[in-house]
Amino acid sequence: MIATVFVAFYLAVVLYIGIFAFRHKRGKGAEDFFLAGRSLGGFVFLFSLFGTHMTAFAILGSSGHAFQNGIVTYGLMASSSALIVPVLLLYGGTRIWALGKKFGFMTPVQIFRDRWECGHIGTVIFVVKAVLLVPYIIIGVMGGGTALQAISGGFVPYWLGGAIVAVVVMSYVFFGGMRGTAWVNTFQTLLFLSFGAIAVLVIGYGMGGFGPAMERLLADPSTAPLLSRERIPPLFFFSYTFIPLSAIAFPHIGIFCLTANKASQFRRTVILYPVCLLVIWLPCVYLGVAANAVPEIPKTARDAVLLNLLNLHSPEWLAGILGAGIMAAVMASDSQILALSTMFTEDVFAYYGHKDRFGPAAQVYTGRAFVIVVTAVAYLVALKAPASIFELASQFAFSGFSALTPLILGALFWRGSTKWGALASTLWVAFAIAGIAWLQAVVPAPPPGPPAPVWVVGGTAIISRTATGTAIFGMLPVAAMTVVSALLMIAVSMATPKPSPATIRRYFPV
Repeated sequence: MIATVFVAFYLAVVLYIGIFAFRHKRGKGAEDFFLAGRSLGGFVFLFSLFGTHMTAFAILGSSGHAFQNGIVTYGLMASSSALIVPVLLLYGGTRIWALGKKFGFMTPVQIFRDRWECGHIGTVIFVVKAVLLVPYIIIGVMGGGTALQAISGGFVPYWLGGAIVAVVVMSYVFFGGMRGTAWVNTFQTLLFLSFGAIAVLVIGYGMGGFGPAMERLLADPSTAPLLSRERIPPLFFFSYTFIPLSAIAFPHIGIFCLTANKASQFRRTVILYPVCLLVIWLPCVYLGVAANAVPEIPKTARDAVLLNLLNLHSPEWLAGILGAGIMAAVMASDSQILALSTMFTEDVFAYYGHKDRFGPAAQVYTGRAFVIVVTAVAYLVALKAPASIFELASQFAFSGFSALTPLILGALFWRGSTKWGALASTLWVAFAIAGIAWLQAVVPAPPPGPPAPVWVVGGTAIISRTATGTAIFGMLPVAAMTVVSALLMIAVSMATPKPSPATIRRYFPV
């Protein structure tokens, strides 16, 4: 109960920050609600952008994956993200910011529509992006429910914990908009960065030191591979480098890039992003591996590993404080909910004339209503979601948006790209994600171990079913999806008419 009280106090503080942001809004228009008036300063921009990218996937998902697969988890995601994401922000993020500042764009779909002179194709892109963003929002609800259940020792059941987190997030997004979301994300990121190191020290002391724990793992043949790369095949490991490409294609990241006050704010973000990534991912992965040396933690714990360690090896009051820090990281679904609301109101409500008919105030009210609907749907789906946080994110959310990266890169940097190339890539991604979901629903998952071939040609397994998802040519589906998407974008664009010379000159002046 002590730990639960601390977490409840933290949730109340978060809710107050969102309401406080509502009281300090600077305007009544859509730009102020959805983009904070494009006025975020460098400090808030850095930590809110990083916080919205580091969700329950980075905290609970990484520790759970490391618990089952070992220290290789850090190499799978953190190392490649530290290299790829800053480059995408430096070149793609600044370009999105410049176009938004120049032409008044509020969503990536608006850039696509103007750049490629397309209308309904932009709506198709919106629908696919919206569907792909829902699993990411579900991850936040799952993380909140898992965290509260573990912190309270089961006193707060999973369904109630998820409902509490969903209501809190929905409330401050509803009232505070982008300003409230950015302030909350900044507070949450600072909170977890501060308490992450404390958690490592406290848990390490409670376990009797990490050195003896690692020695116990090495001495046991069943756990020694956790300290190597043995449990992840090389091709599967390589395919994870495609996942960080999703950063620039995520709607919430693209929309956050539009909120910066100055382009120079990207410089600090690019420099400090790898450092922040190291501070968050390293302790989570390391603790996930070390948890295998604690016999009290069941092998089925997965997403609750980090929270179980806190309950076992820290005083209740400290577990509550550190649990609040973990809650700070898993509640980052706020940005995804706001991004989906922004896209709906701008790319559907306003684009099809409802803003002119009902006025700007109705646009904001519609956005707030959409926040309620999206949160409710995400909560209901999270109650039935069978996959772990890590697998749900990598198989669907990250894979889909990584495969959509050719759209944003083509629009920003290739004058030869066309709307038909964009449509071909978008339909391919939708087809591939639907196919993976269908396959995993029809073909049961094999037990942990070698993949079970589903489609074999000439002795080569083209598609296989794994214990946690699907593999294509021994790799994550994201690799094949991204390559095919890029090839479709190039081939179809080269064979179809280009936008007018005037439009091309606007984006690529001589």
